[in-house]
Amino acid sequence: MTPQLAQLNVGVPVGPRDDPRMADFYAELDRINALADAWPGFVWRLVDDSGADATSLRPFGGDLMVNMSVWRSLEALREYTFRSGHLDVLRRRREWFVPLGEPHLVMWWVPDGHRPTLTEARERLDLLRAAGPSEKAFTFRDTFPAP
Repeated sequence: MTPQLAQLNVGVPVGPRDDPRMADFYAELDRINALADAWPGFVWRLVDDSGADATSLRPFGGDLMVNMSVWRSLEALREYTFRSGHLDVLRRRREWFVPLGEPHLVMWWVPDGHRPTLTEARERLDLLRAAGPSEKAFTFRDTFPAP
């Protein structure tokens, strides 16, 4: 079976959901999630109990918001991230999220059919932050091929 690519993206929003500074972010969320769900190579994304999105989850404590998904390939995720309507939203991330001063995105390869846990994802992010990019935890800038 071909490995798939998991990704975790974290961020601290500049305010709560009802903060006017977050209005455009939440206004775009359903459209961007629907775009991802229909994108070639998309496999799965983390959602809360309502099934809508994961923006209400704070598994790592504090205000740290999470987004996690699985893709058939690095190329599929790259195309969605940088060559779709997602790019317009991505360009505005500094309006909505506080700069963390450390990596906020981590990717790693998982077996076909595996859905990563939040514990697994946190371990990968911690590994990237502690040791830099490797075959176990990497970024778009420093990628590693599927095993």
